[in-house]
Amino acid sequence: MNGAALQPVRGSSLFRWTCSRTMNGSIYYTRVINECAWGSRRRAQECAPYRQHGGRARTPVRAESKRTHPTQRSKPEDCACVNSGLNFGMHTRLPRNLSCLAAFVLVWPASLLSAQTTPATNSEPSVYEFREQHDRDGIGKFYLGREIAQVMGHQAADWLERPEREAEEKPSLAIEALNLKPGETVADIGAGTGYYTRRLAGKVGTNGTVFAVEIQQEMLDLLTNKMAELNIHNVKPVLGTVTDPRLPANSTDLILMVDVYHEFDHPREMTQAMLKGLKIGGRLVFIEFRGEDPQVPIKPLHKMTEAQVRKEMAPFPLEWVQTLEVLPIQHIIVFRKKSELPP
Repeated sequence: MNGAALQPVRGSSLFRWTCSRTMNGSIYYTRVINECAWGSRRRAQECAPYRQHGGRARTPVRAESKRTHPTQRSKPEDCACVNSGLNFGMHTRLPRNLSCLAAFVLVWPASLLSAQTTPATNSEPSVYEFREQHDRDGIGKFYLGREIAQVMGHQAADWLERPEREAEEKPSLAIEALNLKPGETVADIGAGTGYYTRRLAGKVGTNGTVFAVEIQQEMLDLLTNKMAELNIHNVKPVLGTVTDPRLPANSTDLILMVDVYHEFDHPREMTQAMLKGLKIGGRLVFIEFRGEDPQVPIKPLHKMTEAQVRKEMAPFPLEWVQTLEVLPIQHIIVFRKKSELPP
């Protein structure tokens, strides 16, 4: 049997079609789970850049090959992101009924194929809205008018550690702006590889503690290895969930989220859970790419405006303290916990 894989239509990331020729010349098609929706795993990792002009890549969760740097661009013919049609592995004349099937797939709206929505269930609060047609960079779930962005997988971890990050984002300025004190307890939510975690650990000192919270065990493994390598001992890794960072109650002086809140697929539940771990008077800090600025080269769903952040925090016992604009392309939005959550 001689098989030839078809390239998927634009936006298709969950399934792919394969065609195979039998010994008597017949052709049949099978819809299979798509581990890598584009011609090769290496190219797949370049097809959905987080940045509008290269940058953070949203790599397929199952990709196993060594990931190329996300700023490297694929050729148009190599990438399904710019190939809206099916590309046959062999030039074969199709039977009429199969031609109709291929035409159906070709004309199916890409916006629907990319709509990987979370189905509404009885357990989902009514504050969420679900739409079949949505931005290809989102999950089809909306919270207070904002579509929730897709999450970056651990395969893109090297982007977090890129050498040019200091020049692009000035994280050293962000750390200074937090005004941390020795002995404080800080939580780094969505800690990733620990890029910010280890800088926070240096500020709170040996008598302080940093909870490094992640929902991907692979990221925590990278983080803990890095902390051991740097001989940092005041970081406690925490494997959280999509609804709970699992912080000890009333334990933290500051909770920091760097370019991560917009990816929470349960933002209301996560905020409630984070506030349970925050002391009264403690600070909740967002660092997000500025959604107000079209010149910031980040895809829209991965940016947030100050107004949207404040809107989403309004239901909680928080007071806005300040918004700092000391960073090149991000803002630092600071809230303070006024009281405990109502029972």
